[in-house]
Amino acid sequence: MTDTVKGPASYFPSIEAKYGHPVAHWLDLIEGQTDKPHMQIVTWLKTEHGLGHGHANALVAHALAARKESAS
Repeated sequence: MTDTVKGPASYFPSIEAKYGHPVAHWLDLIEGQTDKPHMQIVTWLKTEHGLGHGHANALVAHALAARKESAS
């Protein structure tokens, strides 16, 4: 039985297909922006890198959640 990916990571295959970069590329970019609020990073990805809102939001949500978990 295969587990269905849920949450922000469920967007990752379509993000990679649409924008031509692995998710790690986007997470690396976001890492340099984590001093900013969630929506400000989303807006930055949309305006500077051409991502759609849903894809940008999924990447930021995943990156910030992972950062919060590693700080615990």
